[in-house]
Amino acid sequence: MKTINFNDLNLSEEVSKALADMGFEEATPIQMQSIPYILEGKDLMGQAQTGTGKTCAFGIPAIELAEEEGEAIQILILSPTRELAIQSAGELKNVAKYKKSIKILPIYGGQPIERQIMSLKKRPQIIIGTPGRIMDHMRRHTIKLESLKMIVLDEADEMLNMGFREDIDTILEKVPEGIQTILFSATMPGEIQEIAKKYQKDPVYIKVTHRELTVPSIEQYYLEVNPQKKLEVLSRLIDVNNIQLSLVFCNTKRQVDELASNLQARGYSTEALHGDMRQEHRDKVMAQFRKGNIDILIATDVAARGIDVDDVEAVFNYDLPNDEEYYVHRIGRTGRAGRKGKAFTFVSGRELIKIKDIQKYIKTTIIPLKPPTLLEFEESKMDGVLESVKETILMGKHNGYTHYVEQMLENLNLESEDNSFASTLDIAAALLKQCLNLSLSKTGKALENSIIPGKSGSYVNRGVGKREYRGKSSRKDNSKRSKSAKKHYND
Repeated sequence: MKTINFNDLNLSEEVSKALADMGFEEATPIQMQSIPYILEGKDLMGQAQTGTGKTCAFGIPAIELAEEEGEAIQILILSPTRELAIQSAGELKNVAKYKKSIKILPIYGGQPIERQIMSLKKRPQIIIGTPGRIMDHMRRHTIKLESLKMIVLDEADEMLNMGFREDIDTILEKVPEGIQTILFSATMPGEIQEIAKKYQKDPVYIKVTHRELTVPSIEQYYLEVNPQKKLEVLSRLIDVNNIQLSLVFCNTKRQVDELASNLQARGYSTEALHGDMRQEHRDKVMAQFRKGNIDILIATDVAARGIDVDDVEAVFNYDLPNDEEYYVHRIGRTGRAGRKGKAFTFVSGRELIKIKDIQKYIKTTIIPLKPPTLLEFEESKMDGVLESVKETILMGKHNGYTHYVEQMLENLNLESEDNSFASTLDIAAALLKQCLNLSLSKTGKALENSIIPGKSGSYVNRGVGKREYRGKSSRKDNSKRSKSAKKHYND
């Protein structure tokens, strides 16, 4: 199926801008098929699994159709659980970010009803709630549906499984006759079809199959990271694992540009790739990445389509993708041609719930991981310095400098006040310490606060991907990075 951008759906400027802020560029299949029909005012039955983007499939047109000047409830969305009601309300509020007059209110059991009554007095246009609590407010006349234009049943089969059939019928019988009725369900059992036949008029039926994809050859990890510390954790993971070629995914073009700039400032060979770049520039960046002249490519989902590079060692989800299928497409960029691959996903707060959804979808465990410790980071830096020294010696590039060491050794022993004698080993160790301090001067120590205490997980075995000497055939390894890093650390 041909994919389309949200820009092709003729959405308002405010909603388009909000979707861009959310990192959405391309509509998912359920969104692409549903939004135009809902905007036309048609009744709709949508069959789609969780994780296909169905919340925005009805949420975007709901916000577009709501009258900002209206002070009555215009749209009612029924959800099976309080968690889904809260989650959906949060997503719709993000979509309505620039429609300042649109008010969205979640209504659910377990929250003091008096607080909800106070919130209802602020005249929200969109209500998202569980059937039982909605009925409670209807009995109290604190929710009135005379001006309702649209009702949405989200995860209708789940509501039936939880015993809400009578509540649904009661609510649907009390809404104004002929209003637009939207129904989304993962399955379409007989009861759902009965509801559709009774309450919908010539509904459009849309079915989206959520493909089951697995990625068994890729080691997958997630790390709980403070959002402000993602840059430092990413740098540390790349260095400790000695990753030579990697892809980093962000949800927004702005984040892609910022991250690319920050990594370049730290001495990494990296470039950005997103839809705002001219095609000529994008082609040039991709050509450089395929040749291995760029170590780290940072991209949005849409811009990364078509990337087919066998040597990608790791994929980083700097931002958690908005859809499970995007997660699979992202990490599938590594582990190509029979090679091993790694995928690291950064999460914080409620994003842990989405990790569980992704695991169900891909039927693979994503292993919790702690960011590398400072000691591991220092050891990786030490490995890099030692490898560079070894290569210098094997290439004979140190020969012109031996007399400086001899002269320093002679001076040290002449100046010794306690008759202790320095050796060439002492000088080598001191120089190594100086190199390590220089390398760590702007990257390492500030990372300690990024580790969230008390979380489970263990670090990747350092035996995997540990630095090893590759001689002249080394793929740039630390030589190129160290040149730019020297400039960075000396600035």
